[in-house]
Amino acid sequence: MTVGTDSPAEARSTTPRAPEPADAATTTGPAAGAAPGGAGGFAGIHPDDLPDGLVVADERGRIICFNAAAARITAVPGDRALGLPLDQALPLEDLKGRRWWTLTDPYGGLAIRRGQPERNLLLPGGREVLVSARYVRERPTGPVRRVVVSLRGTEARRRTERSHAELIATVAHELRSPLTSVKGFTATLLTKWERFNDEQKRLMLETVDADAGRIKRLIAELLDISRIDSGRLEVRRQPVDIAAAVGRHVQVHTTAGQSPDRFFVRIRPGLPALWADPDKIDQILGNLLENAVRHGDGTVTIDVAPARTGDDGEEGTEVTVSDEGPGIPEESMSRVFTRFWRGSKRGGTGLGLYIVKGVVEAHGGTITVGRGPRGGAEFRFILPVGTPAHLI
Repeated sequence: MTVGTDSPAEARSTTPRAPEPADAATTTGPAAGAAPGGAGGFAGIHPDDLPDGLVVADERGRIICFNAAAARITAVPGDRALGLPLDQALPLEDLKGRRWWTLTDPYGGLAIRRGQPERNLLLPGGREVLVSARYVRERPTGPVRRVVVSLRGTEARRRTERSHAELIATVAHELRSPLTSVKGFTATLLTKWERFNDEQKRLMLETVDADAGRIKRLIAELLDISRIDSGRLEVRRQPVDIAAAVGRHVQVHTTAGQSPDRFFVRIRPGLPALWADPDKIDQILGNLLENAVRHGDGTVTIDVAPARTGDDGEEGTEVTVSDEGPGIPEESMSRVFTRFWRGSKRGGTGLGLYIVKGVVEAHGGTITVGRGPRGGAEFRFILPVGTPAHLI
């Protein structure tokens, strides 16, 4: 390992709260929808500005608002929908083929009902749409004055479901191989123990131990993904010596057989005190160095330097890991931090960089990928100092 030292290179939101859809449209207007206050909408918001479909029916059940998103989702032009009965403009059916408006009967049903929760319904042609409704009454048990319907497409939910299915398939595939190995070797040892000498037994047990470690790592990755996706990834901050952490990870690779000359570590002076989760810093460094060693060529350079983060210029630490390999194709760089992305066919689950990005962002930092000065891949992450408030 070569070590070098250089001199240092170098409110509160005021967004207006959108009103409830029930009050957003009470008069007819342009084909795409209407809102009080004329074309400008109410409080500066026009129904067409909403990302979801908005349909409003008056006390007679006639459509008085049908915004652009609703027209896109239902493929019904707004000018044709205005004035139609609600059940004609939105001929929705449940998944059993029953007419939804007949089942729910918003105008003639129970007077205590306030609406319908979101559910999957079908448009003509079998297209799925997520629908929720609110019944607007002047008094709690009075007659319905407006029915406000929200429409959302199912594309995002289907993408999420496909992603989860891919994750399950990947995990099943990755678990099958080591579990088969563990089961095979343990069954062989249990039934034919006396037939093997000590060296053969040791070899089989070492293989079982390695495969068990692989399973443990995969399960840990799955737990991390679950926490990242749900926003529950915990960061337990304490002082971290980032230079020492880099040295430990380089030593792991040299102990495993890599030449010490393959690594060049440059620690710039003036590093600020870093408060971070040491286990997660090890996770970041471990993944990035493993990628550089496995997928890259030539010298792996690790550069640690002071940096400024965010718009306020807060102190931070910048770590760059680069190699001299073929690098990452330009067209693939936007997908590097997504699930299941693999830069080559040299193994791995394709989850490591997705987890690295989640861990860095959980610390309030950023991570980028690009082409290194010698053509290989270059990963750079910046972490804010993260000093606890009581120490400032």
